[in-house]
Amino acid sequence: MEDALFKRMLGALGVGGPSVDTVLNDPHTHPGGPITGRVDLTGGSHDSSLEHVTLSLVTRVETAEGDVTGEFHRVTVSGPLHLAAGQELSIPFHFEVPWEAPVTAVHGRPLHGMVMGVRTEVSVDQAVDKGDLDPIQVEPLPVQHRILDALQQLGFAFQTADLEHGHIAGSPQTLPFYQEIEFRSAPQYAHAFASIELTFVTTPHAAEVILEFDGSHDTVHRYTVHHSSADTTDWPGQVDAWLQQAVHHRRHSGHHGSYGGHDDHDGGGMGGVLLGAAGGFAAGYVAEEVVEELFEEEED
Repeated sequence: MEDALFKRMLGALGVGGPSVDTVLNDPHTHPGGPITGRVDLTGGSHDSSLEHVTLSLVTRVETAEGDVTGEFHRVTVSGPLHLAAGQELSIPFHFEVPWEAPVTAVHGRPLHGMVMGVRTEVSVDQAVDKGDLDPIQVEPLPVQHRILDALQQLGFAFQTADLEHGHIAGSPQTLPFYQEIEFRSAPQYAHAFASIELTFVTTPHAAEVILEFDGSHDTVHRYTVHHSSADTTDWPGQVDAWLQQAVHHRRHSGHHGSYGGHDDHDGGGMGGVLLGAAGGFAAGYVAEEVVEELFEEEED
């Protein structure tokens, strides 16, 4: 009786509880793409009652208060179950990442400043959450690839990328943050602007392309491109035309105004339209040191 009570007390403290290991079939995916694998559970020294097994996507976002590591997409892969002492159990899973998921790698090379992982949460005996965290890489969709490649072909040099907490008004954005990919200006455009920041807001059918020049919220040009156009468009020529429009507008406006545009083009800068405290991210704040350590290892 005392031994059983002691084991239950240790279990409440997380001692002798089950172990968790998440195995991904492939750590590479793309916006709207799948993540598949299994969660391997091994019972500890005593029986355990598991309330749920949940997977979430975790990343780092820049907020007004500083960088925050938190979850932005959550999927339950198992409800309550009983795990006997020493029992081994595998739970397969399959879920799709959001279409707006930020790009974290291009051509297999991680983007400096970007980190993302799949976090596994197992709620055990109403007390301790056992966890696991596995890094993943999100490669661009074809149309995103073409635009990124076109910028490099035109002579723009990638500098860094980050996630900004907020919302771009007028966009189909649903996540509480957006990605900015920064490039140093190509030599032929250096006289007009020193840098550009590229943002994709992606849906199943199209991607809104937002170009911000010299970090000024007042100089923003917006375009909508359809996924079906990935292989039917001269992307270096198209991107060059966008940039020529920006230079022309800056030259003739005499100030850093935003391009009015027409058809696919949506005018209006991001200045003054970023909504603070977009819901859903801060509430998913993850404080475990293991998250920070894993992200630091990924960046190294």
